[in-house]
Amino acid sequence: MSDRPAEDYTVDELMVCVLAACFQDGDQVLNGISSFIPVCAVELARRTHAPDLVWIAGGSGVSPRSPRLTASTFEWPLWRDPVMYVDAAAELWDWVADERLLRTFCAGAAQIDAYGNANNSVIGSFDRPRVRLPGTAGLGDMGSLSKRIVYWLTDHGPRTLVERVDFVSAAGYLGGGGERGRLGLGGGPELVVTNLAVLDFAPASERMRLRSVHPGVSVERVLAATGFEPVLPEEVATTPVPTVRQVDLIRRVIDPEGYRKRGLRAPA
Repeated sequence: MSDRPAEDYTVDELMVCVLAACFQDGDQVLNGISSFIPVCAVELARRTHAPDLVWIAGGSGVSPRSPRLTASTFEWPLWRDPVMYVDAAAELWDWVADERLLRTFCAGAAQIDAYGNANNSVIGSFDRPRVRLPGTAGLGDMGSLSKRIVYWLTDHGPRTLVERVDFVSAAGYLGGGGERGRLGLGGGPELVVTNLAVLDFAPASERMRLRSVHPGVSVERVLAATGFEPVLPEEVATTPVPTVRQVDLIRRVIDPEGYRKRGLRAPA
C-alpha cells in the first residue's frame, strides 16, 4: 500500500494521523474514556512507525494483540488478548505517578484556554454551575505530573477554546510566562489537534500558537472559531495529509465501524 499522500480522506482520519505522529517507538500510552480518535491513533502508530509502543488499553490490558473498537473505549473488546492485565485500582495509578512511565497522554476537554489549562468539571461558577461535567478522572493527575499532554478536540469553537477556563480541572501553563515551572511542575501540554487546525505553545509566553491549518481551512476561519487571540507565526503551515496506506489501515483494519467520527463537527 502506497505512502503517497491520499486524495480521499476525512478530517477525523487527518486528526488520527496527526496524533499518531506524536507517538514514538517505545512510548507508553494510556487512553481515556470515549477517546476514539486517540485510540485509532495509538493503533495506527503501532501498525506503522512505532511497533514497540506500549499501550495500556482502557487502563486494563497491556499491548492488546487483537483490539476491537466498540461504543466505548473502556470495554473489554479493546483489550482482549493482551500481553498482561493491569489491576486498575491497585497498580495502574502507581504507574501513572512514576514520571518515567506513561509519558504521553492524549486528552479531550470541554474547555481549553489560551495557556492549555483544561476544564472537565463545570461551566459557570463551581457553586452554582450552568452545566456540571463528568469531572477530571485521570486528567488532573496527568496535568500535575511531568507528562506530555496532547489535547484533541472534535469541535473547534469559541465555547471550547476560551481565554480562561471556568474551572481548572487540569493544569496547563496556568498563567503562562513560566508559572508552571516556578511551581515545580514538569511536562505540560504540547499540542492541540482540532477539526480545523493544529496548535502548539509559544516557548516564552506559553500561550497557544497556531501551527498549521488543515487543507481547505483558512487562518481567518480558525481565528473566528477561537475564543482568544492565539500567537501567530510569520507563516502558518498546512497540516500534512494522511497517506494512502494510513487511510486504508484506519478504514479497513482499525476502525471499520467509524467510531472515530462520533462528536466530530465538519469544518464550515
